[in-house]
Amino acid sequence: MPLTDPNLGLVYGWTLGESGWHTEMDANLKRLGAIVGLSVTSRTTAAPPASPTEGDRYIVPAGATGAWAGRTDQIAVRINGVWEYHAPKVGWLAYVAAEDRLAVYKPTGWSAGVPI
Repeated sequence: MPLTDPNLGLVYGWTLGESGWHTEMDANLKRLGAIVGLSVTSRTTAAPPASPTEGDRYIVPAGATGAWAGRTDQIAVRINGVWEYHAPKVGWLAYVAAEDRLAVYKPTGWSAGVPI
């Protein structure tokens, strides 16, 4: 029976030939691609862009609309033509390109960040 890593939410521990390996491994790889070396375009864009590029990542701000509604502070990443979301854990770092700042996720939300 697979287990889930408490830090990144990755699934592991399949037995040889166990059903679900391929789908869970795909999810693991997409999650790693979304959050490792995290660099986001913006954290103030409140609506998903009309023509996003594959791999675009944003921190969803409070009051977001459309597909991002109700996803405050999550990482929205464009994968295979749809938005996927990842809830950050305390200690995650993100480079915010629009601000040229490095922000950290704290128990109270994303920090104001430090200039780079």
